[in-house]
Amino acid sequence: MAVGSAPAVYVITGASSGIGEATARRLAIDGAAVVLVARRQERLARLAGELGPRASYVALDLTDEDAPQLVRAHVLEHHDRLDLLVNNAGASWRATFADGGWGNVERTMSLNFDAQVRLTEALLPLLRRSAPSAIVNVSSTAGRVARPGAGAYSASKFALAGWSDALWAEERAHGVHVGLVLPGFIETEGFPASELLAKPLTRWIVSTPQAAAEAIYDAGIGRRAERWVPRGYGLIAALRTVAPGLYRRLIAGGAGDTFMTATGADAADAQAQTAP
Repeated sequence: MAVGSAPAVYVITGASSGIGEATARRLAIDGAAVVLVARRQERLARLAGELGPRASYVALDLTDEDAPQLVRAHVLEHHDRLDLLVNNAGASWRATFADGGWGNVERTMSLNFDAQVRLTEALLPLLRRSAPSAIVNVSSTAGRVARPGAGAYSASKFALAGWSDALWAEERAHGVHVGLVLPGFIETEGFPASELLAKPLTRWIVSTPQAAAEAIYDAGIGRRAERWVPRGYGLIAALRTVAPGLYRRLIAGGAGDTFMTATGADAADAQAQTAP
């Protein structure tokens, strides 16, 4: 995709691994200039080198106060336009509310929702000026249905999904499309899903970062309203809507524990606590 003689410009957050990396690779196929955003500079530099001279990166923590303006300054300096923003960065720290409390909710919301909103605010004038353009917010199946032990994560992804609908209605007149992607279990560094992959009965429900990247492409470049990954996960949300009592009985009866998996953020915390 190109704009006149210049390539389109796409910003992807959480781009150092998993869905973000796969999305950057997918978008670069069209010859776009991709701006990779994440914390790990070495990984971003390596990926940018693989994608070619049109790829650049900004290594930072999106929860830092000056992060949105630093990303905006980079885009203005190198491109002076923006055709697609993919808000993909996120993490999950598993804990019940009784154990994790407000602290777990706060840090999860800070990254998964607040950081996305703040970055969008900083880049929205560029997106409007470059219209037709698009924003893709990567929520989760957990943004429509919740499980015990992942309430903070669901709260952040529910918020992102709800905000996306309102933002679409507000920005359509300005030529900025807002798409929503809701992945289920995707095997990534942040969400290894090893417990599910180890069992033949649950292995089939785990999808790939490449499938999520195609959904993001559809929601952004294809201007689709909403994409589930895999598509069948939408049935879970339908069950929650039409039979909430049944859904609650299922997650209280052990189904919630069956699908509770360890996360990369949990592993990082555990490693930090044991480090000398």
